Amino acid sequence: MNSYLSNQRMLVIAPHSDDEVFGCGGTIARMKAAGGEVYVVCCSVADMRQYTKDGRQQLVTAQMRSEEFGAAMRHLGVDDHEIIFTDNEKHLRLDAMPRRDLISLFERGCRLSIDKLQPTIIALPAISYNQDHEAVFKAGFTACRPQLRSVKPFQQCVLAYDNPAISWSLEREKFHPNFYVDITEYLEAKLEAVRLHASQAKPAAHHASVENIETLARIRGAEISAPAAEAFMCYRFVV
Repeated sequence: MNSYLSNQRMLVIAPHSDDEVFGCGGTIARMKAAGGEVYVVCCSVADMRQYTKDGRQQLVTAQMRSEEFGAAMRHLGVDDHEIIFTDNEKHLRLDAMPRRDLISLFERGCRLSIDKLQPTIIALPAISYNQDHEAVFKAGFTACRPQLRSVKPFQQCVLAYDNPAISWSLEREKFHPNFYVDITEYLEAKLEAVRLHASQAKPAAHHASVENIETLARIRGAEISAPAAEAFMCYRFVV
């Protein structure tokens, strides 16, 4: 598997900063250790008031989220990363953008676009109740549509990654993983990347707490008889 990963160029598209480490932190760490390339695009961060662990509200700024995202990406050793939007007009409103505009951003409009990078693997967020996640998945899925190789290269592997929040979803949108990456040796790297998103820290009972992220990795590992894993839905795998 590591010899396979060493020859891949992976693009992770995240609706918001921290989604990339929830779903792919261990896979990113493993791919970088194997010698592969990894690029991460975060669609949106913004100034927002969020609840603290003790129930108070505090302002979390786009600058804070951007710095945390950068720290997590440096920790995982990604080759490059970017944030497309840092304003309140787009954050949690990506579903209000014309889908064609979002598709165009992913295909060729952003700095780390599909056309520029020509990744062999693309990881998209699985659909959840969050409107930004749904918008990013659907636009990204369209951007990955098959093409004639002579006209435009297409990705050998298209995945949708896990998120602790997707347990709350409609039955027709349930996450049914069929592609796993053993991250046993990279679990702590993933958890540290989660911790670096400090403004998003949740207490242990919360589904997005570090403790629960570890539990989910252990559960995904148990599904394949490994100590820890990340799970994906695979939409295309070309050999």
